[in-house]
Amino acid sequence: MDASWLRGTLLVLFGYLLGSVPFGILVAKAFDRELDLRKAGSGNIGATNVARTLGRGAGILTLAFDAGKGILALAIARQFLDPSAHHWLALVGGAVFLGHIFPVYLRFRGGKGVAAALGVVLFLSPETAFVLVVLFAAVLYFTRFVSLASLCAATGLPVAMAFLGKSRHYVTLALMMSFLVIYTHRENIHRLLSGQESRFGPPPGK
Repeated sequence: MDASWLRGTLLVLFGYLLGSVPFGILVAKAFDRELDLRKAGSGNIGATNVARTLGRGAGILTLAFDAGKGILALAIARQFLDPSAHHWLALVGGAVFLGHIFPVYLRFRGGKGVAAALGVVLFLSPETAFVLVVLFAAVLYFTRFVSLASLCAATGLPVAMAFLGKSRHYVTLALMMSFLVIYTHRENIHRLLSGQESRFGPPPGK
């Protein structure tokens, strides 16, 4: 194994371990030492459940930390990789994303991947991230379903990445993240179809 492969492999491992850090649980503990987020609300460790359980401030903080995992890992990776090594950057980003969903510290039961994916996409393609944030915000504003907004953004991710002419490695990563975000929302999809999904926040104009 040459030096570039060893360096890339170590960065991918670092990305996975950083992605596995459960910031939702850590933020929840900072706000309420007695709270086990996995037993509160929906039981998910993501920003939405934190916001519903502890307020929007805690939710925003969790979102920032979870997205920050991808940004930090990729920023460090770029310092050690050739600028044209899109395949390694895609692998590091994918490792952070997979670490968030399947964290080694929580027996591989983590979040749904939306915030981690946002951080990865924000670093690799800010234009794509902008399109997806606008789409997410619009769907959330009119429907108040975080899950539906997340699903729409996930569906649009590979489309936007390809339309904007990004590296095929980034498009492949986008397809993987899109599929897994949709998969992790399978229970939400069932509740949306059955009319049992919870809405977030007040109706528009209230």
